[in-house]
Order: sequence, then structure tokens, then C-alpha cells
Amino acid sequence: MPDELLILPGLMCDATMFAATLSAFPQAQAVNDHYGGTDRIDAMARHVLTMAPPRFALIGHSMGARVALEVAARAPARVTRLMLADMGVHGVRAGEAESRYALRDLGRRSGFAALVDAWLPGMLGAAARDDAALMDALRTMCLRAGQTVFEAQTQALLHRPDTGPILQTLTIPVAVVVGAEDQWSPPDQHRAIAARISGAQLHVIPGAGHMAPAEQPDPFNTVIAEWLDRPVQAAPAPTRPLGEA
Repeated sequence: MPDELLILPGLMCDATMFAATLSAFPQAQAVNDHYGGTDRIDAMARHVLTMAPPRFALIGHSMGARVALEVAARAPARVTRLMLADMGVHGVRAGEAESRYALRDLGRRSGFAALVDAWLPGMLGAAARDDAALMDALRTMCLRAGQTVFEAQTQALLHRPDTGPILQTLTIPVAVVVGAEDQWSPPDQHRAIAARISGAQLHVIPGAGHMAPAEQPDPFNTVIAEWLDRPVQAAPAPTRPLGEA
């Protein structure tokens, strides 16, 4: 029986990002409620664990990958394997808060559509930017999130915990996936992440930017299928969670 598969979307994203994956893998479900509107990564992880199956394979994309690492740290006996896509583990960088707040203020001043239109194109590779249907679907997805969710998730990212130490604790099958044209979290960043995880496999998807699951769904799903076929060890003993339980 295949692992149940839980998918954690990133900033302003929902199940739309993974439409092709949800179609290809009947055992998959995606968190589709923007983590209940929570504004901290640890609260998002707690929210996920309340709805997750008893044991599950876990895919996190972008911000969702940071949540996935927190979930894996809190409930290692429940997570059978882990995929981290288009993400980072670094702390808040110089100028990051100012950049995120500038987007926030654009939305407050000019409307949320202006915020989405300023942000979204830079998240995509060249081919996706020229794909009107894909751009419209992703733009509609982001607009559904709205300003309040964007601001809550911005606060979560600006107060994110240090997830780097979790990498060395992972003993389950791990795939690290990135679009070759991801300018927000580039391939070299993912090579460094994969190098810190025992047995991790790195996959760089040609022709994709930061939204790789939607930009190149067939190659992305091929990576998932290979990852799900990797043997998994027996469930580890529970360990002390990070932060509050």
C-alpha cells in the first residue's frame, strides 16, 4: 500500500500549485487552508499535524518546506520520507524585511492585485512567464489568498526558526528539488542543503523557476515517483520536539 502523501504549499499558494500531482497520486492531499491563517512556522506545523494521517510522506514547497522540516522535527515517527522543493534554511537576510514590507505596503496602498502582479513573474521561469493560461491560474490562486494571509505568512517568514540543524537529524529518504531557473532559491542553495542531509538526492528540473510543481509538473511527478520507491527504514523512536509540543 503506497504511503499517504501530504503536500505543504508555500507563500500565497494552495492546492492549485499541485493540481497535476494530486491527479497523478491518488493517495495525495494538500493543505488547502493557508495553515488556518497562522503567522508562525511552528503554529503552521502544529496545524498540519492535527490534520495529517498517522504516518505519511511529506512534500514541502518554498515556505511549506520550512513547515515540513518543523513537522519532521516534531513528529519524526510519523513522517516516512521528505521532499523539500524550492526552499531555503537560512535565517532572515539583510534587507529581507524591508523587501517583504515593501510588497505588503504596495498591497495596502494599491490593492492586493498590484502586490501579486509585482511578485509573481519573478517566481517563474521564462517559459512559464510566456504561458498565459498558467500565469492566469497562478495569479488567481494568489489572489484567493488575499492581503491578510499574505501578511500573516510574511510574519511567519520573518520570524522563522533556524531549521538548518534539523537537516543532520534526518534518516528517512529525502529528495531536494529545485527549478533550474529558480532565482529566489537557486540550485546552488539546494546543493548545499542536500550536502547536509545523509543520503539526500538532489534533482534540478530544467525549464522551471520557483514554482516548479506547476511549471514542469511531469518531471516533478517523476521525481516524486522515484522518491516514493526508495526503501524506508523502520519508524524512528519519538524524539523531543523543537519548541512547544
